[in-house]
Amino acid sequence: MIPEINNLLTPFETLPEGEEFEELFRGKSCRVERIVSTGQSTREGQWYDQEHAEWVILLSGSAVLRFEGETGGRSLVPGDAVNIPPHCRHRVEATAADQESVWLAIHYEPVENG
Repeated sequence: MIPEINNLLTPFETLPEGEEFEELFRGKSCRVERIVSTGQSTREGQWYDQEHAEWVILLSGSAVLRFEGETGGRSLVPGDAVNIPPHCRHRVEATAADQESVWLAIHYEPVENG
């Protein structure tokens, strides 16, 4: 089988109404997905609290990410990446509404130190 080449930044014909999640591949202890946001944010009062770790990079657009305990969010621009440990509560405060904000997320089981 010959591998297919895809471009993660190929825009949609029209902006999707909702956030789009596309699993690119899955391994034994990791999952890689592309997320396309068009103005979405995490519902008020909701926090993500994940069992696994997540490394995420913003490839295009803009976003604001906030971690529990912070009074304000952190603005992200293309190229900004963050490694989120398991159970580190976080939320997406905002994404650009006038363009696609494309994320690459790697969900994985971290190696335990010790």
